[in-house]
This record gives sequence, structure tokens and C-alpha cells, in this order.
Amino acid sequence: MPERVRTYLDWNATAPLSAAARQAVLAALELQGNPSSVHGEGRAARALIDGARRDIAALSGAEAAHVTFTSGATEAANTVLTPDFRMGRTPLSIGRLYVSAIEHPAVREGGRFTKDQVAEIAVTPAGVVDLSSLEALLDAHDTSSGLPMVALMLANNETGIVQPVAEAAAIVHKRGGLLVVDAVQGAGRLPLSMAGLDADFLILSAHKMGGPKGAGALVSRGEVLMPRPLIHGGGQEKGHRSGTENAIAIAGFAAAARTAIEDMAARNAAIAQSRDRMEARMAEIAADVIIHGRDVSRLCNTTFFSLPGLKAETGQIAFDLEGIALSAGSACSSGKVGASHVLTAMGFDAGLGALRVSLGPATSEVEVERFLQAFGRIAGRRRQGVAAA
Repeated sequence: MPERVRTYLDWNATAPLSAAARQAVLAALELQGNPSSVHGEGRAARALIDGARRDIAALSGAEAAHVTFTSGATEAANTVLTPDFRMGRTPLSIGRLYVSAIEHPAVREGGRFTKDQVAEIAVTPAGVVDLSSLEALLDAHDTSSGLPMVALMLANNETGIVQPVAEAAAIVHKRGGLLVVDAVQGAGRLPLSMAGLDADFLILSAHKMGGPKGAGALVSRGEVLMPRPLIHGGGQEKGHRSGTENAIAIAGFAAAARTAIEDMAARNAAIAQSRDRMEARMAEIAADVIIHGRDVSRLCNTTFFSLPGLKAETGQIAFDLEGIALSAGSACSSGKVGASHVLTAMGFDAGLGALRVSLGPATSEVEVERFLQAFGRIAGRRRQGVAAA
């Protein structure tokens, strides 16, 4: 029996390594020097990292000097989510962290804040952060404990729903707080601008946009207000993140960032058309399918859906057996499949299973059709099971 053709529809978990990133990684493998060395080989490695810093700055609408490379978004989150900041050489205390109820676990865990220093911001049934809830929390904030910090993602990794970051920033800054934006899913799919978002910090990840795993960045508004370093040592990255920089992964990250900026609007419009056609067909196949966030602004590539009566883990396994790779919520929790905290925050029953299809620039109509055929078979078996019960 011939091996089943595999179809990859899990780009929000990890985007396949782009050709440009692969070439950049291979080229960087030829560099011998340590970026901190002053000889020619070291200067060549340093030049690569400096160029990459400019590329990440261009992607995020920031200054190159304000980009700190990390091992990924989780490290960037743990670096910036801390009560201990400095304004120049002066210590600055953050009294409390406020996170939206739909944040990625890397942010939702609160970084270096203790559990009693973290408060949750409610979201509406549409999956959008409740700005009135944010206002109420910040109005009640005890300023004697330190400044408030708010963490809000640009786009949710499960639903794809775009959050009102600029509006939240106005609320936060009016009350003297700091805003940290997880832009991991939005980068490359939405135009990024530190000024436009009015964010104090952005969190980025290479492998979500076609770069290699193991590279990320913390992008700051400036250089004066910075968190106490998470990793101490040789003082690399201006002392903000010690350890020899991973020039190989950083080179791939930069190449992916350059590719993400090119023809973004046209590329995303094509993906959105494919996604919309797919969702229309899904509704024809199974009239009771629930597509979460369909009526609000979403990423162009994301469909988060539920089939009543189909558990998330059952559905994920069923699609995998059909040769379709997709996710049940976040894929960054050691392979765990369980109730979606995002759906719970939106007011859905915790037992309602949900699956995520996320497309990419290389996703073909043939692959979408394979998914739809599998969707029809799985929905049909579900109906038979319900009828038999």
C-alpha cells in the first residue's frame, strides 16, 4: 500500500523553514569566529548579527539598537515579565502584572512574577480583550507597590483573533504602566510598528515565520528602561542577555524576517481567500460546525473550529490518521491536548473540543481540498456515532 501523502496545516505551531532561511543558515555555518572576538573571523560573525538586528528592527518598526536576541519567545517573555526593572542605573519596581485570559502559556505563567502578583484581564465572548475590565483593574492598582505592567498578545495563537493593542496601550500609559506585546503570531501576517502599537516591548519568534527554531527577540521602545537580565555572564547583547549569540539561528531569523516583509499584503490576501473558501465549504459539509472568531478581525490564515460531539484529542488523532497535521490549541505545551483556556475565557463549555487549521504561503488548494475531504469523513463518522448513541 502506498504511503499516505501528508498535508501540513499547522503553520501557527511552526512554519516550515523557508528557502531563504535555509540558505542563510547554511552560509552562517561557514563562519568560524565568535561574535565577541576582535579578529577578522570574529568581526565577520559580529557583522552578520548586526545585519540581522537591522532586519528584525525593520520587521518590527523599531530601532536596531533596541533588539535583543534570545533563544526564543519563551525566554524573551521570561526576561521582560519581571518586577525588577532599571531606569538607567536606577532600580524601578513593577508592582503587578496583568495578563489577558487568552495569553499563550509562556506569558500567562507570569515570568518572574510570583503567582499573587499576577492578575487576569477578562475577554469578551468574541475573544477580544475587555478594555473596560483592563481599565477597572488598572484604576484599582496599588501604585505604592510599583508600576503596573500589562501583557497583551497582538493576535491569539489559537483563534487568530487580533487584539486592540493600540487602544489598550492608551489605557495603560494613561495610568503610568508598561505594555508588553506578544507579537509572535502577528509578525509577518500583520504590519508591525512599535510606534503604531505604542508598545513598550515586543516579543518575537523565528520559527513562527519560517525561520529556524531556537531564535527569538525582545524588542524595546528604548534603551533606558530595561528589565533585569534573566541570563548573566559575559555581558553579550549589551548586558541584556549574556551568552555567545547563536549566529546560525539568528541568520535564519533575519532571512525569514526579510521574506515576511516582502509582498506581505498580496500574500496575506491570497491566504485569506483560501481560508474563507475553506470555511464556507466546512459549513456546507457540517452545518453545525462552529468557527470561533469568524465575526471579528482575525489573522488571514487561522481557522479555529469545533464540531459538537467531537473531542479535541479525538479529532486531532483522526485528522492525523487521515494524513492531516493540525493542532488542538497551542502546540507549545509538551504535546498536551486538553481543554482550551482560550475557549473557556470566551465563555464556552470547557468540554467543547476545538481544532486549529493554520495555513501558510506554500499551502496549495490541493492541500486544502485534502483537508476538506478528511473533514467530511470525520464529520460523517461523528454523526453516525451520535445517531448510534
